[in-house]
Amino acid sequence: MKRQKRAPRPQKKKTATTAAATIATKPTTETSLTRRAMLGKLQTFGIAAAVIGGGGLLLTRSVNARMYEHDLDRIGQGVPMVVQVHDPQCNVCVMLQNQTRKAMRAFDEDELQYVIADLTKPEGRALAIEHSVGKTTLLLFDGKGTRRSTLPGVRDSGTLESTFRAHIGGGTGS
Repeated sequence: MKRQKRAPRPQKKKTATTAAATIATKPTTETSLTRRAMLGKLQTFGIAAAVIGGGGLLLTRSVNARMYEHDLDRIGQGVPMVVQVHDPQCNVCVMLQNQTRKAMRAFDEDELQYVIADLTKPEGRALAIEHSVGKTTLLLFDGKGTRRSTLPGVRDSGTLESTFRAHIGGGTGS
């Protein structure tokens, strides 16, 4: 039995309105986005903006705190001060810095303040020369900016805390 060929189906003529309706109902993925895809992209963008903004805020706060901690002009501004003569390349200096920061947690900002005289900066070197001290040294100043005590070497945070209490209480510390 022979198979007969079917005649091709007659095609409808497309009018301008039929073609426009076909294009409107079948968007191409290359030129347009679905609502769901657009919302997904907006969500991703929103999360990225929040992460970048949060990171920028933390970075700004960190930089501001570092600048404040290195501001030697705060000495003699009415609040007793602990000044660490510090070389950031020195491991012993970093150990002293960690112990000092730990001890400083026991004090309010209006009670006792901490500042770093960085020996890699001209202001830090000038302060160290003025007071004839080297790295790994703490200088204790009263609120008027008069040096009351010098603490060379590393000490543990408990010893530092009691020395700082004696300093702000009017004693000179050890």
